[in-house]
Amino acid sequence: MSTWKLKLSDIKHSDYFRDLIDKVNALYREKVVYPPKRDIFKALELTPYEKVKIVILGQDPYHQPGQAMGLSFSVPEGVRIPPSLQNIHKELASDLGIKRKETGDLTGWAKQGVLLLNTTLTVERSKPGAHRELGWERFTDEVIRALDEHESPLVFLLWGVHARKKKRLVTNPKHLVLEASHPSPFSARDSFFGCRHFSKANRFLEENGREPIDFSR
Repeated sequence: MSTWKLKLSDIKHSDYFRDLIDKVNALYREKVVYPPKRDIFKALELTPYEKVKIVILGQDPYHQPGQAMGLSFSVPEGVRIPPSLQNIHKELASDLGIKRKETGDLTGWAKQGVLLLNTTLTVERSKPGAHRELGWERFTDEVIRALDEHESPLVFLLWGVHARKKKRLVTNPKHLVLEASHPSPFSARDSFFGCRHFSKANRFLEENGREPIDFSR
């Protein structure tokens, strides 16, 4: 996380961030909060700044026991695959012919350079969106701004209204922004199914001299 620490140094040493962490620590003491505290910043830990190739933005972590692991859309090995992730697998199979093994763990993507970032990093049990007013989005907005300054061309996959609002933060024309509806069963048929974002992202990476992602891992 050394490069991330450098890129995010100003905000992490701000009064705002110290206050946010104090609030988060208090909530972990008082309530059932996900992901496990050690995994709050797992997306940044697994995908160093200089290795980022693709950014997939989620909203907040899964809010049921055993699901959240600090990576957007991902669940630990052995946990039942949530509906949105099932639809991501369906689009991957349709687009690239890849049928992933029966796992919802996307750690293999993260280690290859796919930043799986939720815009809110914590949530209370059975209360989706409970921490959206806590202050996390200011921090994750800074993460996106730092990525916009990345020296290499990146791909931003913005799925759903919430993620698409972050498009305003990506102003560097060398990056590719792809938008679609959220993979949730309620909206996947609007524009997520058939978007072919996985093949488009890999094609862009290859055209810019970067190694494509092996989405089967």
